[in-house]
Amino acid sequence: MTFTKSLLYGLCAIASLCVSVHAANETDWPKKPIVAIVSFPAGGSTDIFARSVTAPLAEALGQSIVVDNKPGAGGMIGLQAAAKAAPDGYTIHISALTNQSISSALFKNPPADLQKDFVPVALIGTVPHLIVINPTVPAKNLPELIAFIKSKKGNFNYASQGNGSLSHLESTMFMERIGASGTHIPYKGSSFALPDLIAGNTLMMFDSVTASLPHIQSGKLRPIAIAAAERSPLMPNVPTLGQDGMKSFDVENFYAIYVPKGTSPSIVAKLEREIRKILTNPDFKARMATQGIHPQFANSEKLSEITANEANKWEKVVKSANVKVD
Repeated sequence: MTFTKSLLYGLCAIASLCVSVHAANETDWPKKPIVAIVSFPAGGSTDIFARSVTAPLAEALGQSIVVDNKPGAGGMIGLQAAAKAAPDGYTIHISALTNQSISSALFKNPPADLQKDFVPVALIGTVPHLIVINPTVPAKNLPELIAFIKSKKGNFNYASQGNGSLSHLESTMFMERIGASGTHIPYKGSSFALPDLIAGNTLMMFDSVTASLPHIQSGKLRPIAIAAAERSPLMPNVPTLGQDGMKSFDVENFYAIYVPKGTSPSIVAKLEREIRKILTNPDFKARMATQGIHPQFANSEKLSEITANEANKWEKVVKSANVKVD
């Protein structure tokens, strides 16, 4: 055998070994716990949805998944942390996609970007928002609430889930639509905002059905209208904003899972496959429905399209509404 042939066979053997080791490593994934970064605090819709999905996902993968809440800056703190994580499959980002699309449009120099810094894994669903008020407000429907807010002549506090959040944008657009003013009080998510709303320190908030539902059921908050195209099955008597006179105010509030850019395609494929099984399970879907969550699966390719569409959509809305970060 010539030296050239020997060298060629040797190189082929080494290459084959490297491919085999690489494939084995990806096949063995995961070998340790996974961190799921959530950009909002515990108790909000993003956190509730994240924990609901990661529990069965951890079981399917054979490793624990630790939810790491990093709230603040309209979701940008958590987004940046996830973007900087090693692309080794041991960090995933469970994103309130709509919120983070709005934040990216609002902030001049966002520290991270869903399209540039991440690989899409799967869409996991939607959660509708609604207007909730403190029960001391003498309003039982949208026209009565509008009349009450106008009567306050600016002496009116309303909460949001934070600067740059969907909740912030919704309330700003709402106040502009009705031609009234008030003081915006931003929080680091629903779990921080709701206690003050219940206490009467603020009087109104656009919040997720998921986070507000227990307080509505206990009578601590009053629902006024759903900010979506359809009523919630959990509150069939609560109309949509459109049904109560405010047209074109329905929002598709998306949630999705991403991994840092550079993560192996085989890991992405495995995550996508297991997430699909979870979201299409009838028992899981029924359980989520009781919390106002609508599981909805879309694969990596489709989520890439949705992510781009959301970015374009909310950039236009933010410019049109002239919304500013406080």
